[in-house]
Amino acid sequence: MEHQARAEAMEKTNVAIVGMGTVGAGVARLLLDHGDRTARHAGRTLWLEKVVVQDLAKPRNVDLPKGVLTNDLNDVLNDPSIEVVAQLIGGLEPARSIMMKLLESGKDVVTANKALLAEFGPELFDRARELGRSIAFEASVAGGIPIITNISQCLSANQVQSLQAILNGTSNYIVSEMEESEAAFESVVLEAQRLGLAEADPTLDVNGSDAAQKLAILAHLAFGARVHWSEIPLQGIDQLQLVDLKYANQLGYRVKLIAVAKLIAGGLELHVSPTLVKMFTPMSEVRGANNAISVVGDAVGRVFFHGLGAGQMPTASAVVADMMDTAVGRTGLTFKTLELWSDQEARVQMADPATTRSRYYVRLQVLDQPGVLSQITGVLGENNISIASVIQHSPDGQSENNVVPLIVMTHEAHEGEADAAMKKIEQLETVKSSCIRMRVLD
Repeated sequence: MEHQARAEAMEKTNVAIVGMGTVGAGVARLLLDHGDRTARHAGRTLWLEKVVVQDLAKPRNVDLPKGVLTNDLNDVLNDPSIEVVAQLIGGLEPARSIMMKLLESGKDVVTANKALLAEFGPELFDRARELGRSIAFEASVAGGIPIITNISQCLSANQVQSLQAILNGTSNYIVSEMEESEAAFESVVLEAQRLGLAEADPTLDVNGSDAAQKLAILAHLAFGARVHWSEIPLQGIDQLQLVDLKYANQLGYRVKLIAVAKLIAGGLELHVSPTLVKMFTPMSEVRGANNAISVVGDAVGRVFFHGLGAGQMPTASAVVADMMDTAVGRTGLTFKTLELWSDQEARVQMADPATTRSRYYVRLQVLDQPGVLSQITGVLGENNISIASVIQHSPDGQSENNVVPLIVMTHEAHEGEADAAMKKIEQLETVKSSCIRMRVLD
């Protein structure tokens, strides 16, 4: 907190934090312990005036100056000297109501709450514009990776053509650990929870909802799409089996939960799903709790962003950077120019998922008898799907009840035709389980 003593003579902007969880504590630490750094970059001191919490008695892992901590939001709302507020409460309510109150009391807001923006972005941004205020949200997607700024500003000379991304560090850690330790999904989730990498209820991470919320935000920024995250075709890693990771490795791939936004003839292709990613490509090498985003622009070509997508200090880094940009006026200029979540007509509509194209990995459990493969290839052929390769053995060389796995890698096909083929194949008497199907990214 040395800077607070030295900064009296420097121009300052009073700021506040609402919500003192993990990220809030990291933001406070950066403001208090590294104020000289922020002052150099912003040309002014970000002076932490208030921190609003629910429970004043709860232990904090940051040493706040006397008089800063309060449990009364009105201490911020009614203080006209506080200009910028980091609203770091998760969930939808009371986060939405608090953000509205902050905007209406004349504050510019910084948030890390991607669920709030994915659900109420149009309402919140319209209200901010009415009031002449701004909302900055770099920390809402991919933690410390500056993807919001890069798409909305640094790459603005481009028409973005595609995004391929790992947007959930919890899921990436789980899949990476399953592959490396050959452990089942359930046991790896327990370990992730023990390490603090997964919530007590990890549902939104492992079922893909978190990644879909972030993809909806990126799709709006990059393409002007106005798609609610719940409309995005979605498959999580909660049904992922270790055997499929092993087969993927044999075929030269790793499985990752990939979020895709891509311009195609019918509009904007959007989906989140476990995907086989070619080994030794940058995306396949993203391990642990890291995130990555590959962006293709028509002028710049492909650029790749990689780093920690969550965690206290990476996320706090993005929040404080937004607070600095807001304090010096950069956010206000960008906010007006971008017209995010405005009433403008969407520049692109989501394509019919059935018209999107991909290669596919398919695993079936079939009877070990002659003619089975010809039955399956016949169904695939009827649906305009050709086969690239086939594996007809189990990883351990064993079969059970005369049932063996059959692994098929297809050439590129329409999603609708692949879905229809799988439904028909599952009805064959020689097929003894539901089809496992994943996209392939070469």
